[in-house]
Amino acid sequence: MPRTRTFLGVAVSDDTRRRCTTVQKELAAIADVKWVEPQNLHVTLLFLGELDDRELVDVCKVATAAARREPPFEMRVCGLGAFPTPRRPKVLWGGIKEGTESLLRLHAAIAGPLVESGVYRKEDRDYTPHLTLGRANGDADSQSLAPELPKRFHWDGGTTAVDEVLVYSSELRRSGPEYAVLARSPLLG
Repeated sequence: MPRTRTFLGVAVSDDTRRRCTTVQKELAAIADVKWVEPQNLHVTLLFLGELDDRELVDVCKVATAAARREPPFEMRVCGLGAFPTPRRPKVLWGGIKEGTESLLRLHAAIAGPLVESGVYRKEDRDYTPHLTLGRANGDADSQSLAPELPKRFHWDGGTTAVDEVLVYSSELRRSGPEYAVLARSPLLG
């Protein structure tokens, strides 16, 4: 049976995409980073990995049930940070300043039933909503980025009106991942 690499998330506004692209270009002059393509920018709720068609149907049902309980909300991206730490940046991200509680509720409402059904395995760390911008390609690039992040602590990534949860497929290609929306669940709470 064919399997689909799958995750759930929320899209970002065109304005947020433009702001992210601008900061990516600024930082590209400082370090070699594998940047997330503008069309792929999103906030992940859960990464599920490879699923078969039956599991995908269950995921869509759970996403729809969770979305029915959550009202639409504003999400504001603000400030740059990094995993594992800003002093050792490997993954660069934009923080979520507004909308965090809604994202946390959606994550919990989707993760719980999917853990119970065996489709999702709870991660060891708590869910932290963020917008991934890119990944440093090496230690030298990481060291070059470290002093730049505090300068962009108050970077404004803009606001997005979130009104749906998206189920995405992710196909890995040589040029990078290619995402497609498999299902949309409107927020109706």
